[in-house]
Amino acid sequence: MLNHKLPTFTQAISQLIAQPSISSSQASWDQSNADVIHLLAAWFETLGFTITIQAVPGLKGKLNMLAKLGSGTGGLLLAGHSDTVPFDEQRWHSDPFKLSQKDDKLFGLGSCDMKGFFAFILQACQPLAQKPLKKPLYVLATADEETTMAGARFFANSGIIKPDVAVIGEPTNLVPVVMHKGHMSHKITVKGQAGHSSNPAQGVNAIEIMHQVISQLFTLRDALNLKYQNPAFDVQTPTLNLGAVHGGDNANRICGHCELDIDMRSLPGMKDEELVAWLSNSLATIAEKYPGRLTITELDPSSPSFQQNENSDLVRHAEQFSGHSCCAVNYATEAPFIQQLGCQTIVLGPGSIAQAHQPNEFLALSEINKTERLLSQLIHQYCF
Repeated sequence: MLNHKLPTFTQAISQLIAQPSISSSQASWDQSNADVIHLLAAWFETLGFTITIQAVPGLKGKLNMLAKLGSGTGGLLLAGHSDTVPFDEQRWHSDPFKLSQKDDKLFGLGSCDMKGFFAFILQACQPLAQKPLKKPLYVLATADEETTMAGARFFANSGIIKPDVAVIGEPTNLVPVVMHKGHMSHKITVKGQAGHSSNPAQGVNAIEIMHQVISQLFTLRDALNLKYQNPAFDVQTPTLNLGAVHGGDNANRICGHCELDIDMRSLPGMKDEELVAWLSNSLATIAEKYPGRLTITELDPSSPSFQQNENSDLVRHAEQFSGHSCCAVNYATEAPFIQQLGCQTIVLGPGSIAQAHQPNEFLALSEINKTERLLSQLIHQYCF
């Protein structure tokens, strides 16, 4: 194989960061991930992997890549997303798209979350080129994890592979994550009737109705917190956050329109449809009081919670190889979708989630040897 043409770890992460692949619900920010996907495909093809590139339906310029080495059934899937979040240029101390090194850290957009993981995989795979695998090794790069998770949803539904185990390389400080919360977001809209503020009775004030809505949401949040707890999490209860509110246009006008964006994060065992039903039921009295004025719409497709059996073979080996006990986290990942392939699944990767979505995102140089060793151990355990 033409290993001499492949980049070093630093060269690989530098080239990946240099290819912008921002995902955003705002069209002005949103970008294709095609350049990242084709770069990864070229590297893994050089190593002898068979490459499959799929366009994600309904999204322009969004691609998934699956690379496969070896044949047969089962094996190991190493998965991650190829996109990044937007950035605030004023808060970065360097060019987000140019890798820079300072204080034993590698800075760049996606260095930690999570383009760096693919650079690690590339290094771990290079010694495999001449070795026959007993079970296949897969590398999956998905699109749009930072917004809709459309790439992972599409891949899970395609069912083109069924590995024995899967590792998603989100930044966890190399601690195996076996549980995380679900996430859903909704927009609550109140349609009022505008009018002159001198005669409130001639209009319907949307802000006043929204005040009642918010009061009911607080009641719902308290009820959920009393009913559901899981001590594995730092935040042991489900959460309901009031994220954004917009309404009205002038002090001397009755507010004719008001919107509230909320998100809810469920514990494992709570079903999305149950949360939606609780939300709807909590606002039913207000909806009846003001017919046709209250609507609830989904902002983004929900992401379910995730849980992997702590006694599974993959968790046992991940704890052994990493030196860390498994844990639960509050944020959401692609794990529940990858788990739909029928494989044992964990989230385990280099870097800290505290760096994700932050200005001056970095990956510590101290992660390099530990991560490459861990990936090599996982590959040999499940592919040889």
